[in-house]
Amino acid sequence: MNEEVAMPKTVKFAHEAMKTTFNLRMPEGSAERQRNVAKVCFEELDRLESLLSRFVEGSDVSQINHMRAGDSLFISEECHACLLQALQLHQETGGLFDVTLGARIEHLKKGRGGEAPEIFGNLTVAPDQPLIVCEAPGREIDLGGIGKGFALDRLRQILIDWEIDSALLSAGASTQLAHGRLAWPLDLTGDHDSVRIDLYREALSASGVGIQGNHIVHPDAAREPGEGLSYKRVWLTAPTAAEADAWSTAVMLMTDDQIKELGDDQPACLYVEDAEGVRQWGGDGQKSESRKV
Repeated sequence: MNEEVAMPKTVKFAHEAMKTTFNLRMPEGSAERQRNVAKVCFEELDRLESLLSRFVEGSDVSQINHMRAGDSLFISEECHACLLQALQLHQETGGLFDVTLGARIEHLKKGRGGEAPEIFGNLTVAPDQPLIVCEAPGREIDLGGIGKGFALDRLRQILIDWEIDSALLSAGASTQLAHGRLAWPLDLTGDHDSVRIDLYREALSASGVGIQGNHIVHPDAAREPGEGLSYKRVWLTAPTAAEADAWSTAVMLMTDDQIKELGDDQPACLYVEDAEGVRQWGGDGQKSESRKV
């Protein structure tokens, strides 16, 4: 448990990347040093976007999505690390988090009529070297559900290298990452009420139809976007921003019973918004009353 520390005045730096606004907040200090660390962070963001975005021509992900049967492709260490983490989270979430649904996500976001495209094909990610092998084409990678969180985790390492003792990193309204000695007060805002939490040395991610619209795609093609969702929004914390991003997407697709079945693997701090408002999901698998502000 962290000791309560009064929140000092802060400075904020903002940067557009990955189709959202990234923010870096730090307690006031040496202005020149803080500008320099923000510059390094934002340059790294741009570099990561050039590797991980499927919308950037020539990016690692764009090249993967154009592979033919039998092709092999060496990719960057960063993209390889992100894909390996995505595969691990795919397994941990029982397949509910899936970065290979790019074709179906594109179909939905562009409002194309008719049935969603079938997902087929097979890609192999080498575990010990940054190599992708296409055994059969058709899988399209979309790292939108993990890429921003992955980037925040990389930026936190920059803050550590620069010996920044406290900061709050954020990617739009969806993902926050608290670094260092301060606990950062954050409001989880629903349609009619709000809950305040303190984020300390961990990540918070939000997901929901109120945040992304009906753009949450279930791996089961028979499920329509938004069909059968138990919650309008979820917020949860995790040790890393990438984990928080993936789990918030997965939990949005879960039923009450599926969350209970996670047992000890449930997120340590989980809030949901349903017809009764914003409430905390208790550690025993039951929804409990929340603190409203």
